Amino acid sequence: METGVSDIEAVVFDFGDVISQSPPPEDRARMERLAGVPADDLWSAYWSERRAYDRGVSAREYWGAVARRVGADWDTATLHGMWALDVGSWLHVRGDTARVLELLARRGVRSALLSNAPVGIAAALRQSPVMSGFEALFFSCDLGLCKPEAAIYEHVLEALGTAPERTAFVDDREENVLAAKRLGISAHHYAGGGDLVSFLVGHGLLDSSDSGAPTPR
Repeated sequence: METGVSDIEAVVFDFGDVISQSPPPEDRARMERLAGVPADDLWSAYWSERRAYDRGVSAREYWGAVARRVGADWDTATLHGMWALDVGSWLHVRGDTARVLELLARRGVRSALLSNAPVGIAAALRQSPVMSGFEALFFSCDLGLCKPEAAIYEHVLEALGTAPERTAFVDDREENVLAAKRLGISAHHYAGGGDLVSFLVGHGLLDSSDSGAPTPR
């Protein structure tokens, strides 16, 4: 499709593992040391309780539930430490995606964020310079809904005022991509910066010759 002539009115991005990197090993190791429990037990409990956290339960409730699952009795300082380390671990941004967001903003492309995120991470992201080009930020903790539930996509479409077929969505989780596609959204399964650029170029939203864009594969 010719650059500047697009079938898409707005692009909606996931955050974790699309804009952000996965939490690095050193951040995970710090959490494991503070928790003082076997690492496998910690991460099993961490993910088992995560959906409720993303829906909006408090940090105390979430980390208390994780502690109970692993048989730990963490004091308030430890609960705070786990919360703080966890929030920080998700704030490492991918430079290639950040450059793509800058290029889209420069071209005047409407964009938004849709993230399954707890209150603490959402609060931090609202202050992030990387978020400055987004028209809107949608967080699961505010909506009481999580991807891949259809209702969360429908909420975003209504808020943006765009038809599904005129909306693009980028996420690293296949189940979230498939849920969006079932609603008629043009969804891209993120697997790296080059693939993302190819997707955006294909919809006339970006030119691969733009300075700073990752090279399409």
